[in-house]
Amino acid sequence: MTNNQYWWPEQLSLRALRQHSSLSDPMGDDFDYAEAVQSLDVDALRQDVEEVMTTSQEWWPADYGHYGPLFIRMAWHAAGTYRISDGRGGAGSGHQRFAPLNSWPDNANLDKARRLLWPVKQKYGRSLSWADLLVYAGNCALESMGFKTFGFAFGRPDVWEADDTDWGEEGEWLGSERHDADGELQGPFGADHMGLIYVNPEGPNANPDPLAAARYIRQTFKRMAMNDEETVALIAGGPTFGKAHGASLESHVGPEPEGAGIE
Repeated sequence: MTNNQYWWPEQLSLRALRQHSSLSDPMGDDFDYAEAVQSLDVDALRQDVEEVMTTSQEWWPADYGHYGPLFIRMAWHAAGTYRISDGRGGAGSGHQRFAPLNSWPDNANLDKARRLLWPVKQKYGRSLSWADLLVYAGNCALESMGFKTFGFAFGRPDVWEADDTDWGEEGEWLGSERHDADGELQGPFGADHMGLIYVNPEGPNANPDPLAAARYIRQTFKRMAMNDEETVALIAGGPTFGKAHGASLESHVGPEPEGAGIE
């Protein structure tokens, strides 16, 4: 398993200080999120999220004056790590805030989406978890564009540090050494490449073969508990929202959050 210390060797590990300790959880042992979220004013929360979504910031301007597509991508990528093999990943705990997920190539610039929502999290404090907020912002974005959702269920408690999920053994981003000779995914993994949520949009190992891509897509999404209809809705319907998948030159890409300097 390639761990965080491999990707960012200069990172100071504080795990020994937190081991078997409640110090990493600021809520305390007696905190019950299921109880705390009952006090949440959902109507006020919706208004606050929509205001953030439609207020463009100079430090990260909104495409067409609306951050909705960015929030949809954030919510989907929070959920998209889920895999049926061992139940790891998913949007149930807010893991997207921590390494390595916060610095995966596929999650580029989602730190800005979370930063946009920080005032909302500050306002509601303990009554609203990051895990709920990340997904709820995606729901609000869809509804603001006219889509009818099935509603929303709150109750996802936060974690406060990264876990030891095995995301693969590859030693480079977008590495893909997790298939057998027939192209079948091995081990517990759902995604095809290191640092991606599902498959390489350029095709298997950047090979633009539509038939091979279709096979890899079906295999990967099956491991994420999705059928063909759900898969098409996500990868064909999702990129139609705004410029969430706008292409840009590689020279425009800066360091990932875990590798960036402190200003």
